[in-house]
Parts: sequence; C-alpha cells; structure tokens
Amino acid sequence: MHDKADEMVGALIEEFLTARATRKPSPHTLAAYRRDLTTVAALVAADDGTTPLPLDRFPVTALSPRVMRVAFARFAAPRAAASVHRAWSTWNSFFTFLVAEGVVPGNPMPAVGRPRTPLPRPKPLRGEDTPEELLAAVARAEGRQRDPWPERDLAVLALALCAGLRLSELLALRVSSVAGRAGERRVDVAGKGGRPRTVPIEAGVDRVLAGYLDSRRRRFGGRSVRPDGPLLVDRQGEPLRRGGLQYLVESCYRRAGIGDRVPRGARLHALRHTFATRLAEDGASAAEIMRLLGHASLASSQTYIEVTAGQQRAAVAANRTNRALSGLTRGS
Repeated sequence: MHDKADEMVGALIEEFLTARATRKPSPHTLAAYRRDLTTVAALVAADDGTTPLPLDRFPVTALSPRVMRVAFARFAAPRAAASVHRAWSTWNSFFTFLVAEGVVPGNPMPAVGRPRTPLPRPKPLRGEDTPEELLAAVARAEGRQRDPWPERDLAVLALALCAGLRLSELLALRVSSVAGRAGERRVDVAGKGGRPRTVPIEAGVDRVLAGYLDSRRRRFGGRSVRPDGPLLVDRQGEPLRRGGLQYLVESCYRRAGIGDRVPRGARLHALRHTFATRLAEDGASAAEIMRLLGHASLASSQTYIEVTAGQQRAAVAANRTNRALSGLTRGS
C-alpha cells in the first residue's frame, strides 16, 4: 500500500482532477467530475447515519462497498438514471486512479449497482428539405440584421451539417484545421475525450470556408486569418464562444423560419444528428459513422442505422398500395 492510504477524500479528489486535466477535457467535463465526486461523497454519513462527513476529515479508507452503496442509494433517489449512471462512471474512474496510485487495494464500485440507460435517440432536423432551406436562407444577407455576416454564419452551418462537428469541436478549430490539397480537403478535429479525427470535406464546403475567410480579411485585415488563429470569430473579430455560437445558430433558425422543425433539447446538436442520419440513409455503415462522428463506441453510431430503418419502414407503410391491400385483408 502507498503511504497515502490515510489521506482525506477531498485531497485525493483534487489529485484525481489534476491527473484528468492532462487529458485536456472541456471545462464542463471537469466541472461534472468534481460535482459527481463531491456530491456523492457528501452523502456518506457519519456513525449517526445522518451527519455528512466533511471531505477534509474523511479518510479514503472509509469508502467501503457498503458505504458506497448507501451513498449512491441516497444520490439516486431524486435523480434521473442518466445522472446516476454518469456519477457511477466518475467514481469508477476515481477508484481506478486510486488503485493505480496504490492508495487503495481495490475498486468497490463493481459492488454498487447502476441503472441501465438507453442510448439517446438521434434528433435531426425535421423535414426532408429543411437543411437545404436553412442554408439557402442564411446565405442571403437580411437587411433586418444590424451587422449581417452571411459568409460566417454559412460556414458554421456547413461545418455542422456537412462534417458533423460538436459545439466544442467547432470552437476549438484553428484556421490551419482546414487542410489538404484540392480534391482532398479535410478538417482536423480535436474530438471529445482528446480523440483526434479527420473529416473529409467536399468542394462546396471548401468554397464556403474560403468565402468566409475572404470576408474576414476584408473586415479585419490579413493578420486576422493567421494559421494559429481561431477559425470562427464573432463580429468584433474575437474568438467565438459557447454562448455566442449557440445564439448564432438560434438566429439562423429564426431567419429561416424553421424553429418548429428543430427538436427540443437539440439545438446545435440537431445539425450533427442530421449529418449522421443522412449518412445512414445513404448507406454508410455504423463503423463509417463512428469514425466520422468520433464516437467512442459502435453502439452510439448504430442508433442512426436503427432510426433510419424505422423511417424507411414508415415510408413503406405510407405507400397507398399497402394501405389498399390492408383494407382488402381487413374486409376478408
């Protein structure tokens, strides 16, 4: 055993988060780790069964399987299965780290139950021609906008709809992320969990990005498009941030008049889901979708195939001949 066996949980949580930071997770991911660890730890009660133990006076040796089961039972009571599952995974990673460091002899989390959570269903834009309507509307500069920049807005939508990038991936792009020779253009993406990937882009997207960078030179000068600079900027030439990107996409939906065709809870992500769903509709395999979207598991990509199969069955069921045949068989 390591000489840290008597250390307090609070200090070890900080050590774990420092170790995780070297993987370059997003600030939101690190905040979620901290929240899951401290919230469950605070539910570990003292001998009276009700008083939480302060983290700075809470030895790691107190975290037995029985103690963790009780704490997770309290944590799970008011929360959704997905939240419990995420917290379980965080604690499992925490104990794996402690075992590797020689702080504890084993990981108690396999003895703690966790709910099964179904994979989230894809939420693409509704309507067969909605993506094309959105792009056409945004390409037109509207007089009602105070400072229209259709080239920039169209570049954001093209990267999300034709390369399937996440919000965090869009924000992390540099000017040099768009690379390759003519006919072999690509976007180099810093993916989720530090997993890099390359997404090919076609000539249309390449022209949109080139038009955007030209418009940026006219606005802010040639120095604004240095290779190491951010690819996406706001109207002041500053790096586009999370809230600004979300607002930009929402405003594009409003300008195109398609707000009612955007699934609830999947505003920017609906563009990524549309990219993946169309890949599946056009015959891409789950393995190809997995590589292009940067999924960690094949199961996540398989959901797009399954949803597409359901849509195809619904289309067949809507065929008028099928309906007529159904009427005949009911009559007989």
